Amino acid sequence: MPRSAQTDLAILGALSIQPMTGYQLRSAIHTVLGHFWAESFGQIYPTLARLEEAGLVRRTSAGKTSGSVFELTADGRCDLQAGLAEPATRAPVRNGVLLRLFFGDELGLDGCRALLRQSAAEARAALATYAAIRAQLADEPASSGQRYRLMTLSAGEHSARAALSWANECLTELEG
Repeated sequence: MPRSAQTDLAILGALSIQPMTGYQLRSAIHTVLGHFWAESFGQIYPTLARLEEAGLVRRTSAGKTSGSVFELTADGRCDLQAGLAEPATRAPVRNGVLLRLFFGDELGLDGCRALLRQSAAEARAALATYAAIRAQLADEPASSGQRYRLMTLSAGEHSARAALSWANECLTELEG
């Protein structure tokens, strides 16, 4: 699935939860989906315009907010469901930590240790963030989508624990 189709899915999916302005959509993608999905802010408004032209979203009156509110149309919901049913594509991994560690001879032992300590600190911070999100979700009334949000949260927790374990293992190796 091309990147633009993935962007469509992210935007249509976010609008399936509730109508939003472009700014609210941008914020939701960054703060909620941002733990596992990155989207360029420069892509959101052109994508909204294209989706509107295709009849997949529509503008409604601004109401209490500034700017147009976008909502999913029936065709947009069908397109979202069809897109979600397609096999997921994986983007090539771009991991700056691994890139630097691969060239560890050039970075030097102290630089590698600092890099791994920073990676471990980031994993601990992610785990703390995920714990706060889990607590927040536990306080919310149960909903049909909540179990799926908990599954994505669990994936983040597993990844962060793995990253922390890996960084600690590498630091031990460098100490030996």
